[in-house]
Amino acid sequence: MTVIMSGKLKSMEERYDELNRLRADPDIIADYTQWQNLSREQSSLEATISPYKDYKKTLAELEDTRSILSNEQDPEMASLVQQEIETLQAQCDSLLQQIKLALFPKDPHADKNVIMEIRAGTGGDEASIFAGDLFRMYSRYAQSHGWEVDVIDNSEGTRGGFKEVILEINGKGVFGKLKHESGGHRVQRVPATETNGRTHTSTATVAVFPEAKEVDVQIDTKDLRVDIFHSGGPGGQNVNKVATAVRITHSPSGLVVVCQDERSQLRNRTKAMAILRAKLLDLEQSKQQEEITQDRRSQVGTGERAEKIRTYNFPQDRLTDHRIGMNFHNLPAIMDGYIDSLLEAVSAHAQSEENLGDYQASPL
Repeated sequence: MTVIMSGKLKSMEERYDELNRLRADPDIIADYTQWQNLSREQSSLEATISPYKDYKKTLAELEDTRSILSNEQDPEMASLVQQEIETLQAQCDSLLQQIKLALFPKDPHADKNVIMEIRAGTGGDEASIFAGDLFRMYSRYAQSHGWEVDVIDNSEGTRGGFKEVILEINGKGVFGKLKHESGGHRVQRVPATETNGRTHTSTATVAVFPEAKEVDVQIDTKDLRVDIFHSGGPGGQNVNKVATAVRITHSPSGLVVVCQDERSQLRNRTKAMAILRAKLLDLEQSKQQEEITQDRRSQVGTGERAEKIRTYNFPQDRLTDHRIGMNFHNLPAIMDGYIDSLLEAVSAHAQSEENLGDYQASPL
């Protein structure tokens, strides 16, 4: 642990203990609003202070065990003590990682819903099929977490899958879980469209935007051109015969969004505006990122979605995330939505990289 980190943790622990005392004060208990505010502040410190207290306790045990080993003459007993040291060291390392992640500044958009766009890249029909596989993977993952998935717009591929699909994912902490999925995804496999058994390489891109509310992004209606047209996709006679599809063009940015999935023109317009706000918020964040140094952008991610972030190699049953240099196996399960360990590894890496340089390295 570093000196600056240690000092910050000690200050947080002192405040945490002070809050414990204040919340037990009869005068404060009588003032429900004040007591609730103090409880909320203490709760915000819990995720950091709890592992910090465990870390200090485990570190003390580790030091005591090391002193026992230095005085142990029996080889067999020394071996057992050494095993205990290794176990305690692993616990210290794990707790320290929890502390570092807890100290990492919270993303203000982490709890927001998500607008996700998946587009086929190079590879023809196989790219569309792969885009469909990614859509299924994220949909299954979302459903396993109790999130709601709503398709806003899509263009189907000629042999299956999607040339493009836009979906909205609603639930607690969605953006925090999926924000690192933006980028280029590459697949290597023998596609269903291949008759000679050759392995093909195809790509798809994923873009993830936090849902933006009207208070987050101000849009002047005079800057909008709204076109109403007949839906060209499936959805029943009402969708296809009545002009319900909506296309909105935002003049200052040049952004164009389309929604034709709903039977109601009003609902399509509402969804299209949600996509537009999300994209405008993303543009504003990108401008802010340009003010950050190139080195820092390389650590936390620039949002450049053309960059290849991941390869799905089916012949070798291997997924490689190129940002963290890690391999994951059991692709059938991954494509079925079992991606928790993958997302956690990417998130932990991003947060660890963000913390680099925040502290001067020196012992506790």
